[in-house]
Amino acid sequence: MKINIKTGLIENITQLASPNMDERPEHSDPELIVIHNISLPPGEFGGPYIEQLFTNQLKPGDHPYFEQIHQLRVSSHTLIQRDGQLIQFVPFHKRAWHAGVSSYMGREQCNDFSIGIELEGSDDIPYETVQYQQLADMIRALRECYTSIPANAITGHSDIAPGRKTDPGPAFDWEYLKQLLN
Repeated sequence: MKINIKTGLIENITQLASPNMDERPEHSDPELIVIHNISLPPGEFGGPYIEQLFTNQLKPGDHPYFEQIHQLRVSSHTLIQRDGQLIQFVPFHKRAWHAGVSSYMGREQCNDFSIGIELEGSDDIPYETVQYQQLADMIRALRECYTSIPANAITGHSDIAPGRKTDPGPAFDWEYLKQLLN
């Protein structure tokens, strides 16, 4: 996996631009990787709904749950689908709107200095091996491209927004990810 440092994009994968992004604050390079999960409708995989949510095209009439969320303006830098396919929504040097109200090691507003990676999944359904492999490859590529990211600066959404968020959930195997990264 190769990241173009000038564009902030992973080469040779699907790029689907999200309008839900903006510039990082001046002198705010990526220093943290935040792992999330998402499934739309909740607990269901496949379909175009995650992409539609991140590009403000989710139709409230397509599912009752979408009536609650179709007006959200959220994004992630990338999505790793169940089959390992990657989609990038926001260049890594831009600020994706993935963390919300958040704090990491006393530092507020994690969107300013983090990269958000979504895994298609849910808190209590095991992730696919290919998703872990893609995630590990992406983390290695990000560390190579952005030397501002320390080796131990990987966390879950639940850790930066405790009480508000639960992802990537108990089904996420942190030890397996560490093995893949070593």
